Amino acid sequence: MANTKVFILEDENIVAKDIEQSLKKLGYEVVGIASSGEKVKEYLSEGILPDIFLMDIMIKGDMTGIEVAEYVKEHHQLPIIFLTAYADENTLNKAKITEPYGYILKPYKEIDLHTTIEMALYKHQKTSEMKKELDIYSALASESQNGKDYVFVKNKSRLIKISVEDLFYVEALKDYVNFHARHGRYTIHSTMKDVEAKLPVKFFARVHRSFIVNVDKILSIEHVNGRLQLEHVEKSIPIGGSYKEELLAKFNLL
Repeated sequence: MANTKVFILEDENIVAKDIEQSLKKLGYEVVGIASSGEKVKEYLSEGILPDIFLMDIMIKGDMTGIEVAEYVKEHHQLPIIFLTAYADENTLNKAKITEPYGYILKPYKEIDLHTTIEMALYKHQKTSEMKKELDIYSALASESQNGKDYVFVKNKSRLIKISVEDLFYVEALKDYVNFHARHGRYTIHSTMKDVEAKLPVKFFARVHRSFIVNVDKILSIEHVNGRLQLEHVEKSIPIGGSYKEELLAKFNLL
């Protein structure tokens, strides 16, 4: 809560002042109060960026609170809580589109105000952290796809670097994918299509709807039963009929 900056969008001056007093009492810093969407834009253009917005949905001016929320989301990605006396189904459905971090009905209680703000800030922080992780993962995956001799696998809160030489095969299990490597097995929530697109093509081949293998690790291919054997792997891997021709094209057959 320390130094948390809150911006209020409320066109009723008495209500806005009451909200401001409640926020200050709870330990928050109010960095701005606006009565219209146009004023919010002015504040933002001047570099006044709060940690969170409290917005009334029905305000005076050319923009509704929902339209202001859409603008803030698109241009600044700041969390928003709707604070309003309107709770009809149509209004709620319109508000949902902006993906607010909370919704409080007037007249509000200070405990509800405090709880909703803290939950919204926590959720926004975690969402931002997850986005950063995904951005890093995408960048690293792109490097892998561009011919690098390693791949990165997201394991819980860490990104694990695996040398191509140490990654034997990838196996699909419903909504999850297992990476079988020399030093362990790593499971991620993904699809084989997505994994296949991110693995370097010159090292890996899809051999079955549930398997991608490291081509350099193939020891033998059995034509009769349509299976292959990999180095350091006890189980044999099935070869799907639709993948066989493309797989064989990767080898110098005599």
